Amino acid sequence: MANEISIIILTYNRSDALNAVLNALAQQETIPSEVVITDDGSNASHTQITQSFLHSQEWPFRIKYIWHPDIGFTASTARNQGVLNSGGNYLIFLDGDCIPRHDFVSQHVHQRRQGCFINGSRILLDQDITEEIIRRPELVQNSILFWMKQRFFRRINKWIPMVARIPPFLRHASPHFKWSGIRSCNFSLWRDDFFKVNGFDEAFVGWGHEDADFVWRLQRAGLKRINGYWSTEVFHLWHFEASRDRESANARRLGERMTNPTSSYKAEQGLLEGSSHRSEILFSV
Repeated sequence: MANEISIIILTYNRSDALNAVLNALAQQETIPSEVVITDDGSNASHTQITQSFLHSQEWPFRIKYIWHPDIGFTASTARNQGVLNSGGNYLIFLDGDCIPRHDFVSQHVHQRRQGCFINGSRILLDQDITEEIIRRPELVQNSILFWMKQRFFRRINKWIPMVARIPPFLRHASPHFKWSGIRSCNFSLWRDDFFKVNGFDEAFVGWGHEDADFVWRLQRAGLKRINGYWSTEVFHLWHFEASRDRESANARRLGERMTNPTSSYKAEQGLLEGSSHRSEILFSV
């Protein structure tokens, strides 16, 4: 689908947060062509709440909601399934607990370039302001003065990027891999480039480093990194940290790949191989 934008949203047992994210996407300056919600195994209560919410109103974009059973933290698989169920030629990845401001999509679109991917940023919220925004999602569009106040009370970790925007023509596209600042919860690239590296590697199971592996392979394939800091920030809602018991194994896997001169930029277990597990379409309109 030429010139169409697909938003891929990863979610897991956060139906209240997901609803706030969807409302924010419906109010974008640039409306995406479609939104694909890829659920990493939410329980029946959350999937029912989400489906009810999706049916409760008309949306300015196509929506597809896919789900697979809970077999642990399998973000790579879920994101790959989201892409396989999408149709746009430009992909924007967003997590279901990251609420975008009104110009989020337009900032990604204005900064995109051939041969590049965009690594976005986030503003961290504490538990109190998170609970307030869940009750009143419209707060994310509030004035800068409101967010300055939240920073004063240390309810968020920064506010200046919301006003001090760096224009696209000043963005540097780097060919060099850096671990710091990689955020798959706010990330975009051309569809062809996603397929070029065979997507996320599903061999990374559990929390940690599947996103760094993805970025490393993109740059090994010749793509350059544009940091979308100070323009693409999303509000990352507070939550308890996921178990990190697989982090060291995932870090070791990535380290071995990076130090092996014969390593391919294609995922070992990605889009083409993947797991035998496939997602079920729960809702489509």
